[in-house]
Amino acid sequence: MLQNALQFSHTLLKEILTDYDHVVDATMGNGNDTLFLAQTVQPNGKVYAFDVQKQALLKTQQRLVDNKLMEHTELIQDGHEHIENYLTEDEAIKAAIFNLGYLPKSDKTLTTLPATTRKALDILLKHLSDKGRIVIVSYYGHAGGKEELTMVDHYCQNLPQDQYNVLRYQFINQKNDPPILFCIEKK
Repeated sequence: MLQNALQFSHTLLKEILTDYDHVVDATMGNGNDTLFLAQTVQPNGKVYAFDVQKQALLKTQQRLVDNKLMEHTELIQDGHEHIENYLTEDEAIKAAIFNLGYLPKSDKTLTTLPATTRKALDILLKHLSDKGRIVIVSYYGHAGGKEELTMVDHYCQNLPQDQYNVLRYQFINQKNDPPILFCIEKK
């Protein structure tokens, strides 16, 4: 059976991560990706997880506490466009993940934005280690979602092929704007 975008995003990251890697969850949300990353890089790695909403941070924190995975996980109530404020200048990131859109079961008017997502991608590419990956899952069925999807698509298409491999994964026969996954891999 083909994997959905969430399953495939974890497969792509699990292939490359070790328990010594530093990783970023650029959109903490309900904490599913943060928990996955913490499980994958513990006990020696580090997870930076970002979200602007206090509700996302509290839910993620509880999920990590319940699984005894708070150590080496930094939950940051800030936008992902400020990632560089939390990384050292030469800190290498092995992977990052974005779930673009809005926090499920929350205010649908509070969404990720093309400009801040682009800035976060620019920062992460500077920190991405060789063979590292950035996975972007775009949920675009909301106001402004198609603009952000277009930005991500153009951004990925214009990355130099001598430096990056870029994958686009989507189901093309599903209704209701199924998520589209992009994976940027540094060569």
